[in-house]
Amino acid sequence: MKRPAASKRLSADNLARLGVERLAALLMEVGATEGLWKRRLRMELAAEVGPGDLAAEIDKRIATHAGGRGRISWRKRPDLIRDLLSLKLMIVERLAPMDPIAGLGLLVAWFSLFPNLAGRVRDPRDELLAMYLLAGPDLAEVASAAHAASNPRVVDAAEILADAVLAQETSWARWLEAAGEGLAPDLAAAVLRRVRPAGEPVPPRLRPVVRVLADAGRDVDAWLEVLPEAERRTPRAGAEIAARLLQAGRVAEARAALEAARDRPEPTPRWGLGRSRPAPPEPSLAWDLADIAVLEAEGRPDAARAARWALFERDLQADALRDYIARLPDFEDVVALDRAFAHAAAYPRFMQALAFLMDWPAHREAAALVEDRLGEVVWTSPSLADWAARLEQRYPEAAALLLRNR
Repeated sequence: MKRPAASKRLSADNLARLGVERLAALLMEVGATEGLWKRRLRMELAAEVGPGDLAAEIDKRIATHAGGRGRISWRKRPDLIRDLLSLKLMIVERLAPMDPIAGLGLLVAWFSLFPNLAGRVRDPRDELLAMYLLAGPDLAEVASAAHAASNPRVVDAAEILADAVLAQETSWARWLEAAGEGLAPDLAAAVLRRVRPAGEPVPPRLRPVVRVLADAGRDVDAWLEVLPEAERRTPRAGAEIAARLLQAGRVAEARAALEAARDRPEPTPRWGLGRSRPAPPEPSLAWDLADIAVLEAEGRPDAARAARWALFERDLQADALRDYIARLPDFEDVVALDRAFAHAAAYPRFMQALAFLMDWPAHREAAALVEDRLGEVVWTSPSLADWAARLEQRYPEAAALLLRNR
C-alpha cells in the first residue's frame, strides 16, 4: 500500500520515524562534509555533558574568529554569518539557561568580535551589522538573567558589561541601544556607575554609551549631562527633556526645560555684509504636547484644555481634539465637536482639512467640504481614490467629484 504524501514531507515528526540510529548515521554523514554542522554537533554533545564543556567549545570557536587576520570574500560571508548565528544560538538557548554568567561572558565575547570581522569581511549590504543589531534583544535577555543571578563576591554581570563597554565604546553604544527596553534598568544603572567617570566630565568617546545607559537606567541627570547645550534648546529636545523630568516627578525643572526651548529663533544665513536676522521656528508638535503634559502636572487643567484646543485649531491635530473632548462635561462634547468640524470646514489648507475629516471619521462633513471647495482639490493626491471609495455608498456625488479628473 502506498504511503500518503504527508509522510514524505521534511518535518520533525517524520524524521523521528527514522529512528535514533538512522538519524545518528545521517548526522555523522553530514558532519563529515559540513564543518559548520560538525562543530554544532560537537557543541550539542558538550551541552549534554555540562555547561563547562559547552563553554569551552564555544570559547574555542570565538577565539578562532578573534585571531583571524585574513580577508573574507563576499562568497565566504554567508558561511561566516551562519557560523556566528550558530554560536549565538548555542550561547543563548543552551549555555545561558544552564549558567547565566558564563552565557553572558561568551555573548559579550561574541559581540566583541564585530570590529575585527567588520574590518575583514566584504559586506556592502551591511549584513554582518544587521545580524548583530538583530541580536540586541538576546543580549538584553541574557544580561538581565545574568544580573539576577549575579553573586558580587564571585562575578558580577554589570562588571562584565562595563569591561566590554570600556574596551569598545562605539560598538557597545550600538549593541546596548539595540538591546532596547529589555535591558533591566538596575543593570543599566550598575554598568553606568562603573563606566561614568566619578566627579569628572564625561569624555567625548564615552558620551554615546553613557547616553544609552542613562536612558536604559532612567538616570535623567546622566542623560542630560551628555546632551549638548545647543541641542537642549531646540523645541524637540526641550520636549524630550521635559518628558523625562516629568517621569521623575521634577515638574518645575520640566517647565524650565520647555521655557528654555520656547520659540528659539534660528539665525538666517549672512548675505554679503548684511546682518543675520532671527527667523521664527516652525511649530513643534512635540513641544506643544509636552507643554500640555506639564500643565496637567502643574495642576492647571483649564490651561491644558485651552492648549489642546489651540493645538487643534492650528494643526487640526486629531489626538489633541480627542483629549479635549474626553475631558469635557456631559453634553458639551457634541457642541465642541460641531465647533471643531466648522473650524475644519474653514481651515485654509483644504487637503489637510479633508484628510482630518476623512480620518476622524466625519464623512458627511467631508462630503460637504468637497462640494463647497472643489476648486482647492489637489488632483495629484494619491489619497483621492481611497477617499472616494469610502464616500461612494452614502455620498456618491462627492465621491464622483473627487474622481472626475482622474
